[in-house]
Amino acid sequence: MTWSIVARCETTGHLGIAVSTCAFAVGARVPFVKTGVGAVASQAFVNPYYGLRGLELLSAGAPAEDVVRILTTADEGRSQRQVHVQDAKGGIAAYTGDGCVPWCGHLVRDTFSVAGNMLAGPEVIEETARVFAAGRDLPLARRFLAAMKAGEDAGGDKRGKQSAAILIHDEEEYALLDIRVDDHLDPLAELARLEEVSRGRYVHYRRVMPSKANPFGVTDRDEIERRIAASMAEDAAR
Repeated sequence: MTWSIVARCETTGHLGIAVSTCAFAVGARVPFVKTGVGAVASQAFVNPYYGLRGLELLSAGAPAEDVVRILTTADEGRSQRQVHVQDAKGGIAAYTGDGCVPWCGHLVRDTFSVAGNMLAGPEVIEETARVFAAGRDLPLARRFLAAMKAGEDAGGDKRGKQSAAILIHDEEEYALLDIRVDDHLDPLAELARLEEVSRGRYVHYRRVMPSKANPFGVTDRDEIERRIAASMAEDAAR
């Protein structure tokens, strides 16, 4: 019912997940990321505890392969599940149950994995992976968008489309970007619009928010506006 990417940016180290489906509010159920720990995407007959328990196991030091094994072995419904995981060291593992609705399957590459079920065909994840791999010069969010759009153009979810999401973490403990489209006729297009809106002010404001380096952030309003203006000017000059 879904396809998704779990990936780490080779340049920045940012870790994230992008997902799209013909079901409601996929961003609330599939993607789980924890800074410095890893990422888990659970789909098909989605089991949110794969995300919660998976992050616990990753936090305890379990590698991605062991996380997938532990999660699926303990689950009587595993034949209907699909999950892929990336750990803090870059290890990647994926599982597609033999009861998932075809077309279903996954691909694992050096820095990312793509998995999907109830898709038009294998070309959906193949095109998603190809475009993602070719987009190294793009920021991770736009790279996700380009790859997911390629998968959609290749057929996507064979039932149609309804929701999509992107979740990205950098070095902070809260998300760098967490955007969701819960119900839309063209969710990836709407997700792309939200990502563009985020670059208008939010990404610049986030640079003055509390951080590990500055736990209190910037609270002087004039200084905030000065820094946002400088950040916007710097980006515009690139």
